[in-house]
Amino acid sequence: MTGSMDHPTPTMPLAIEARGIVKSFPGVLANDQVDFDLRVGEVHALLGENGAGKSTLMNVLAGLYQPEAGELLVDGAAVRFRSPRDAIAAGIGMVHQHFTLVPSQTVTENVLLGLPLPRFRLDLRRAEASVAEMAEGVGMRVDPRARVWQLSVGEQQRVEILKMLYRGARILIMDEPTAVLAPQEAEELFATLRTMTGTGRSVVFISHKLGEVLAVADRITVMRAGRVTAAAISPVGSTPADLARLMVGRPVLETLERADAAPGRVVLSAADVHASNDRGIESLRGVSLQVRAGEIVGIAAVAGNGQSELAEALTGLRRCTGRIVVDGVDIGGQAAGAALRAGVGHVPEDRARVGSAPNLSIVDNLVMKRFRRPPLARGPFLDDGAARALATDLKARYSISAPSIDSPVRILSGGNLQRLILAREIEAAPAVLIAVQPTRGLDVGAIEVVHRLLLELRTKGTAILLISEELDELRTLADRLLVMFEGRISAEMPAGGADLHEIGMHMTGGAGVEALAGMAAAVASAPGAPPP
Repeated sequence: MTGSMDHPTPTMPLAIEARGIVKSFPGVLANDQVDFDLRVGEVHALLGENGAGKSTLMNVLAGLYQPEAGELLVDGAAVRFRSPRDAIAAGIGMVHQHFTLVPSQTVTENVLLGLPLPRFRLDLRRAEASVAEMAEGVGMRVDPRARVWQLSVGEQQRVEILKMLYRGARILIMDEPTAVLAPQEAEELFATLRTMTGTGRSVVFISHKLGEVLAVADRITVMRAGRVTAAAISPVGSTPADLARLMVGRPVLETLERADAAPGRVVLSAADVHASNDRGIESLRGVSLQVRAGEIVGIAAVAGNGQSELAEALTGLRRCTGRIVVDGVDIGGQAAGAALRAGVGHVPEDRARVGSAPNLSIVDNLVMKRFRRPPLARGPFLDDGAARALATDLKARYSISAPSIDSPVRILSGGNLQRLILAREIEAAPAVLIAVQPTRGLDVGAIEVVHRLLLELRTKGTAILLISEELDELRTLADRLLVMFEGRISAEMPAGGADLHEIGMHMTGGAGVEALAGMAAAVASAPGAPPP
């Protein structure tokens, strides 16, 4: 990707300006005299580590938080937002990473949902025409009559943008907008942003993907520890390494030393695995794969194509049929205890609710997979001294930042919680590790740590299945790459040097996508069409 946007001139008026914003929470000064401005017709990227304060600042701009000090100006006039409704009335809308759409309703119905008008009678055809006209005006391809369940992830994101534009938003705050998009969908989003800014709209773009930031942003502001450390810098002449250094306050390696793979025996083998999702719809349709000792196999897929169910089936968290063999032991269809005994480690997608017990201490979370075995177990009892010694050691070795080992893990940042989970899983010496989205939502410093730990584990001979929506991460870490589409393995290729466009085509079904879109349009108007 290369930046090709026409950059707004310094004389262009400010769409929004924040001056001296202060916002605190118990024990945390999240925003400390923060200044930030957004010009009319520009994309202004906001970067920072987890906990740097950027989300807090954006929540102030969007009316979700009220600051204790500072002022906010829109089009040069001072404003005070008491709710998101006030912000929308002033032309500011926020598009969150996780969509809030009703799957069974059409695009138009989702766009209109929550609006005060029309109050009694909806002229659906007129509303559909209005939504279609607005979508065309910003270069978005969306069928206003299609039901949300028929849309790809990228199309659903366009609906979220349309919802804000239909409400009169001239300023869009986009939080990690490409986190769940395939490369082609991300390019389409960038084209939409260019069209929007060309019509005088403005965008705040929050992302951890530094290459994308340099490609799409007109200016970049960096925050660290609640303060702005680099204000409104130009992307011209900047590199991802420059931005990473500004974010974390130290040089961050762009590439990690990675020895050539020397795969050993087959540790994990899955054959003809079938499973259903939480709605009872088949989501795994005969998946077969192998992972060898000392090898990282990557799974690339757009969200919702069965990769989450695959991880749960392999770790015993989801019922399945087919064979799953770990070091000669068939654990297919058995509960999680069988996978644990066979030597399966798991870094789950949801680290807060699945990967940890938030209200328990760091000690309890670090020992929960080993408390039945010596040296932590003394007969039927837990040796508290041994458990605390182990937790103290792991906290130091994995640089888990917390007041003490007795602190509940709910207070940990995303990066520190991920280090805790990796410490627990790695130190259990697994035969195979299933790692799902291990760096999602983490800043560049934390990502570097996670990558190092996974490569070290690979060097020790562990078989690793890495499921990620970050294609650069997969190409950096994986030895082989498997692509999933609609519950099946759609392609296999060496990871190093794999073409992003080719991967993206397999992730979205290639030429089959147009046929699927045509089928969706054909049934879009069918009343009560069930989700797939």
